[in-house]
Amino acid sequence: MLNQYNLLVPRNAEVIRQWTILREIERARGAGVTIDTLASMCDVTTRTIRRDLQALEEAGFPVYDDRSADDGRTRWMMNGQAFRGLSTGLTLSELCALYFSRTLLESLAGTPFRDELESAFDKLGSSLTPHMRRFLDQLPRVIASKPDPLRRRSDDESRQQPIIAKLLEATLFQRQAHLTYHSRSSGRTKAYLLHPYRLAYAQGGLYLLAYVPEYSEVRTFAVERIDEVSLLEERFTPVEEMTDEAFPHSLGVHSGPPEHVTIDFAPAVSDYVRAREWHQSQQWTEEQDGTLRLQLNVCVDQALRSWILSFGPFARVVAPASLAREIAAQIEQARARYEDLATSSDS
Repeated sequence: MLNQYNLLVPRNAEVIRQWTILREIERARGAGVTIDTLASMCDVTTRTIRRDLQALEEAGFPVYDDRSADDGRTRWMMNGQAFRGLSTGLTLSELCALYFSRTLLESLAGTPFRDELESAFDKLGSSLTPHMRRFLDQLPRVIASKPDPLRRRSDDESRQQPIIAKLLEATLFQRQAHLTYHSRSSGRTKAYLLHPYRLAYAQGGLYLLAYVPEYSEVRTFAVERIDEVSLLEERFTPVEEMTDEAFPHSLGVHSGPPEHVTIDFAPAVSDYVRAREWHQSQQWTEEQDGTLRLQLNVCVDQALRSWILSFGPFARVVAPASLAREIAAQIEQARARYEDLATSSDS
């Protein structure tokens, strides 16, 4: 394992360095960049930079050297004409960065759009030479992504495609819709008349945010649990202004109003909690005993409860009192479920 690691590290460093060289040459535009400047920037010898430039040339990247008439120094430049024919209008760096991000975007994208993403990236890749693609295909060794563990894999994605298409049309053209929805919480299937506001991708699933006149509020519907959608000719005028962010008041997927929540975290987890931004509203103070007091303005929903419970004995809800009682009750229920196991172990 150690030998494999030693082989991979230099190769990874080489890929990152060559990518840096490409970006710097392109940024310099007509002024160009000297080998000495690139060597200093990458903290390597000029000989190494020369080898990198040769490798980039062989991969098909349009870099070339030119001697300045002013100071006689040789500078490396990029032939921008080589990519003028691209219909994307992207620079070389932008094009390569998008191609490299393929694995990142695939792990974030909703599964209903997987085929469309594959097609888009295939077209993007066709703008690059085979040598360029081989070079860029090495970059994921350096930066990898892990797919969302909550990502839903539907057994009937073909059924979802027309539903998503109708929802997109309804949101774009503000058409009212009838929707048949199966609620997981109640176990019932119900029909709704609604005003589709937005589709949002969150926590591995696609959701519809829609105003429901029957309840005079915006509600959230998981697309995978929509059985049927029919669009009406009647239009609607939104009665609520949607924020740019989906589910702005929730740690998960919920559209309810925010409440002021205060939680104390034990010193054992305080560094971990402090180092992350859990919500844009968060504020924290440190007590004399090392306890971290975190205050948030968030929805009191299942996502918040699960997050608090994930810290076990290291988190204690201070406010609101109703939430503190809920968490205490759930901890007690969990303890009771283990009681028989503890008794059998003792015997």
